[in-house]
Amino acid sequence: MGRHSSHLHNTWHLGIKEFHSLLGDPTMLFLILFMFSVAIYSDAHSKPESLHRASIAVVDEDRSQLSGRILDALQPPQFIPPVHVGLADMDKGMDAGLHTFVLDIPPNFQRDVLAGRAPSIQLNVDATRQSQAQTGTGYIQSIINDEIRAFAARYRAAAPAPVKLVPRSLFNPNLNASWFAAITALINNVTQLGILLTGAALIREREHGTIEHLLVMPVTPLEIMLSKVWSMGVVVLIASSLSLQFMVKGALGVTVDGSAVLFGLGTLLYLFAAASIGIYMGTLARNMPQFGLMSILVLLPLQILSGALTPRESMPDMVRWLMSFAPTTHYVSLAQAVLFRNAGLDVVWPQFLMVAAIGAVFFALAHQRLRRTISTMQG
Repeated sequence: MGRHSSHLHNTWHLGIKEFHSLLGDPTMLFLILFMFSVAIYSDAHSKPESLHRASIAVVDEDRSQLSGRILDALQPPQFIPPVHVGLADMDKGMDAGLHTFVLDIPPNFQRDVLAGRAPSIQLNVDATRQSQAQTGTGYIQSIINDEIRAFAARYRAAAPAPVKLVPRSLFNPNLNASWFAAITALINNVTQLGILLTGAALIREREHGTIEHLLVMPVTPLEIMLSKVWSMGVVVLIASSLSLQFMVKGALGVTVDGSAVLFGLGTLLYLFAAASIGIYMGTLARNMPQFGLMSILVLLPLQILSGALTPRESMPDMVRWLMSFAPTTHYVSLAQAVLFRNAGLDVVWPQFLMVAAIGAVFFALAHQRLRRTISTMQG
């Protein structure tokens, strides 16, 4: 009993020491504040799925009532009010980068529509502006089709549709891309800081020479590792919880119906795995620059291939199989299910088990590597 009490005492006080070290590191404090505030806000308002103030020019060769309706529909916030250009200036504006889209409405367009013909409209797109080019083309096509249908219905009866589709948008009824972006940024930032803070804490011990002080104290590598895991995990958990309440729900106005408590428990369990990865990386790197470069190689695949940005179903089978051994994949799944779809523990318990199992493996590997590293330093 006394031995276990001594282990808990050492782990607790070593963790408190980590808090003091973090408070004395303004760079890390700024990083935490930035990642869970400004970074989330900027990600929420910069998703490429949202078309906002795209520049468009129009060559109106028809000058009809229908072409006027189409121009009136191409308005903010999706588009800047259309600029009228001549046919000879059509390419010049795009060459100069002034317009993302140039729409050419041909002569006799309205007459052909009323006659039942299918006239063509040319749309030139500046594909170097990739995000606007992809989403804007769909917007313009939908706007033109809607205006043609509404205009033609005044002059002839519309053909009955074979099927009436009634869509229901669940979990994001307004199809607001910032909702998804904010939650995704929060999840990704938990991964980044969970790994970076623990790894940086171990590197900081080595660079400041305090690791030698720990070696002469009656503490074990397990206690050193547990102290960094629990202390940095608590920091990220508190920061992410406050960000969810005040930044995501408050500043961005995202409706989150899921349980914040269940999300917090899943985050705490995931931070156990992420912190273990960070410590393992900290034992491999010799200094902070090496750790930073190594973090790029680890964090990018974990975030891009975890399912946070792209559905895993669209990935190759080999990638999906490899990423099934990464804790990030299962954390993203449970976090999205809880926050987006208000899932309960009865739904996400398999993800909880997978995160715990993978975290235990990484913890064992990190502990073995830390013991070996400390033994080398003592030798």
